[in-house]
Amino acid sequence: MTRKPKNLPGLVIAGHGSRDPDGIREFEQMVSLLESQTHDQTVTHGYLEFANPTIEQAITKNINAGSKQIVMIPAILMAARHGKNDMPSEMLVLQRDYPEIEFQLTAPLGLDPLLMELAREHIITAEANSPQVVLRSETCLVVIGRGTTDPDANSEVYKLARILEEGMGFGGSYVCYSGTAKPLVADGLRIAAKMGFRRLVVFPFFLFDGILVKRIVTTATELQQREPDLEIVVANHLGAHTLVAKTILARANEAIEGQSAMNCSLCKYRVQIIGYEQQLGEPQQAHHLQVRNLFAKQQDLEASTSVFTPYQPHPIEAESIRIIEAGRDWSKFPKANLVILKRLVHTSGDFSVPEDIYFSPGAVETGVLALLRCRRIITDVTMVQTGLKRALLQQLEIDTWCGVHDPESHLLADKYNITRSAAGIRRGFEKFGNDIVLAIGDAPTAIIETIRLIHEHSWRPQLVIGLPVGFVGTLESKEALRRCLQVPRITNSGTRGGAPWAASVINGLMIDAINQVASYDQE
Repeated sequence: MTRKPKNLPGLVIAGHGSRDPDGIREFEQMVSLLESQTHDQTVTHGYLEFANPTIEQAITKNINAGSKQIVMIPAILMAARHGKNDMPSEMLVLQRDYPEIEFQLTAPLGLDPLLMELAREHIITAEANSPQVVLRSETCLVVIGRGTTDPDANSEVYKLARILEEGMGFGGSYVCYSGTAKPLVADGLRIAAKMGFRRLVVFPFFLFDGILVKRIVTTATELQQREPDLEIVVANHLGAHTLVAKTILARANEAIEGQSAMNCSLCKYRVQIIGYEQQLGEPQQAHHLQVRNLFAKQQDLEASTSVFTPYQPHPIEAESIRIIEAGRDWSKFPKANLVILKRLVHTSGDFSVPEDIYFSPGAVETGVLALLRCRRIITDVTMVQTGLKRALLQQLEIDTWCGVHDPESHLLADKYNITRSAAGIRRGFEKFGNDIVLAIGDAPTAIIETIRLIHEHSWRPQLVIGLPVGFVGTLESKEALRRCLQVPRITNSGTRGGAPWAASVINGLMIDAINQVASYDQE
């Protein structure tokens, strides 16, 4: 690494990281390309997750080399959560630690003309490697993006596909994603195969090799075996190429010259986007601290502490639980249910509550696994959200969603003459499908709508918690949930309940989840 003159900023290339050594190797080839084009600047690199060095280590190394100004370039294609939250959060932490250093963050690479030129080059190479000659008008271009929770980033893949389709003269184009967004790769390729073209050109719009790129190739190969009359050719992903290096350096120069600009016009964090209203103004925070250093050296792993430690209650809470444990006989209740039952007593102040609680077989075990796997909770009212322990949600990286106050829920409620809570449940079904835990603590109509969706639309939430309070429809809705054999469920008899009860059940599940993972970490 060459020391730079003091007036030039140090460059930090921030990558996502990969479980695949080929992905790490290709990223580091790109860093070498950049170093060869920046003889007078310090260039370091780090990863958000799954590999060393971390972004923090890369910045620290650059500063230790003498840099007084740091320009961090997110080596990612689209400005989604990684570019808008995770990487800026990493940099902000270091900015507080080094107040004397000037930090700048560039925009991600995006739909740069150089990258589109490289995409065309890879597509032409893939066509040339085929022994068949097929007209572009008889070819469908399938562009595969990573897929994110950000609709603006996902739409950029469509824009790229359309530019390449029209610019290169393809008969059509189709877009799918490797995860998070739909259609997924296998579904998208099957649909494209039925569109009547003689050839599919599959272009993975990825910067570097890795598990997802390899899966795309495998899926295309499997489809070719099932569709022998359709030719499927796979173009290379962007890779460690001089055009990618030039794009990264262009982003750095834009930041140095004060011309760097994020795509904020349709950013869900800055403007109200349909379906994402709740994320407007959401604070920046990192989401990858648990998987940072995953492939660190063994001595580092041995010296580090576990990410998960057993749940440590506040002293007052701990004393309350001690009193609750001594206050009645708990031996007749299944061990798996005890954390939840004791928290319900703590919430209600009533030792008789456990007698009324109903758990379907394996409900707690299923709920714990669902929280660890799906990491999403839907609630009927914001009061349930408010009662959830923030520290536990953050530690488990669980997202919560409540649609009761969304404009679309209001429109649905008026159109279908249902309550807003029921409309919010319907929207949760449509947005997130089965991979959720559902907590209902206020509205019997939310339970009734849930059961309707289960029976009529085969909705299968991982766990349904139904504990509304009140006198109108409450008993009937709880009894209907108890009889709903298609899903795991937790409910109670009687009119008691409420948002604090539903939140207590979720908090108990999260405590169980953390304690279980902590026990695995310590084995």
